Amino acid sequence: MSPLSIGILIGVTTILVLATGIPVAFGLAIVAMGFLVIFDGFFSLGFVGELFFSGLADFTLVSIPMFIAMGAAVASSPAGGDLYGALDRWLNRVPAGLAISNIAACAVFAALSGSSPATCAAIGKMGIPEMRKRGYPDGLATGSIAAGGTLGILIPPSVTMIVYGISTGTSIGRLFIAGVLPGLMLTLMFIAWSMVYATRSGSLMTRDRRIFSLREKLELAPRVLPFLLLVAGILFVLYGGVATPSEAAGVGAMMCFILIAVIYRVWQPRRIWKILKSSTRESVMIMMIIGAAALFSYTLSSLFVTQSIAEWIAALEVNRWVLLGAINIFLLVAGFFLPPVAVIVMTAPILLPLITQVGFDPYWFAVVLTINMEIGLITPPVGLNLYVINGIAPDVGLPKILAGALPFVLLMVVGILLLCVFPQIATWLPDLLMGAGN
Repeated sequence: MSPLSIGILIGVTTILVLATGIPVAFGLAIVAMGFLVIFDGFFSLGFVGELFFSGLADFTLVSIPMFIAMGAAVASSPAGGDLYGALDRWLNRVPAGLAISNIAACAVFAALSGSSPATCAAIGKMGIPEMRKRGYPDGLATGSIAAGGTLGILIPPSVTMIVYGISTGTSIGRLFIAGVLPGLMLTLMFIAWSMVYATRSGSLMTRDRRIFSLREKLELAPRVLPFLLLVAGILFVLYGGVATPSEAAGVGAMMCFILIAVIYRVWQPRRIWKILKSSTRESVMIMMIIGAAALFSYTLSSLFVTQSIAEWIAALEVNRWVLLGAINIFLLVAGFFLPPVAVIVMTAPILLPLITQVGFDPYWFAVVLTINMEIGLITPPVGLNLYVINGIAPDVGLPKILAGALPFVLLMVVGILLLCVFPQIATWLPDLLMGAGN
């Protein structure tokens, strides 16, 4: 059997195994070990433990549980409510100001938590009922939060960017910078569409809204600004080369716990234990996926599947934009069924050599890949953000939430096209701050 035929067989088997609902890490490990036994014999299983743990031997991986703990600490506090309230007070007299407040709050909270579901839950609990009470359509109220939550994996610090950097050997600091302008671009596009949607539905009326004094507008600032300064500090030390990602993540997590204790009095052992428990569970899940993906990648490499795919694509001699289009479709479909971390650790090491070989920038590609993963978060059958929103507003059916989120999916596709036409959106800021090609 040829390596390409084996690759197709592995791909089909992986899809069937994961379709059973088995955890991604276990599914990848089972497929990898099964094909190793079939083609290399039982003796090959002697290397499984070493291969699994070699995938976790990178010290940079320490930053993942630290950033997750940082996000869990922020999400467990009233920081999201204060952030939303502060923005709403400043924008409450602006046409469609509530919709703008929701999207802006999602963007800022995404930077604080780095988690899409956490962003949806934190901002959605306040924003969705308030928007519906003030006459905004259910589709806009739910769809805007679902889409705004996806910014959590693009706007730095982003766990998925860390996983991409570890999987491909690229600079995590540079990846973070590459996500800043595309993240702001998508945020502005989401805001623009929300205003258009609100205008068409007649939800722009502001005369019945309360006028806040300057004192009231500044009232929440002392509670929100420390968290914003913390994120800015983390990005500064990363971009300035002052600290490694692991060091920055560790200090950031510690500072978050101090801030929620000082500002919100979240210091009780039971509440701290709950935060640590949830962040540990998510961290272990991600680590298991990374370790299993390392084993899966070894299986593909040892059976010459990866090399054969690369040679086959290179032999096609297709236009590089055709190749990129095919890769985008593949990533989009993969994102429909798998979580972002699983897609990245499985595909990035294979796709990156192909991308760089035809002249595309690896950091630009990381942004394109991440936006594809964002689309997967608000599209079925996985669509994690859709289910989070449905849990917040159970009387709004999933079809209506999906219908409200679809315009934002189209905006993400437009964002990818803009990045293809103007790659400088992702590459200009890293080149400016860190130098070209570093």
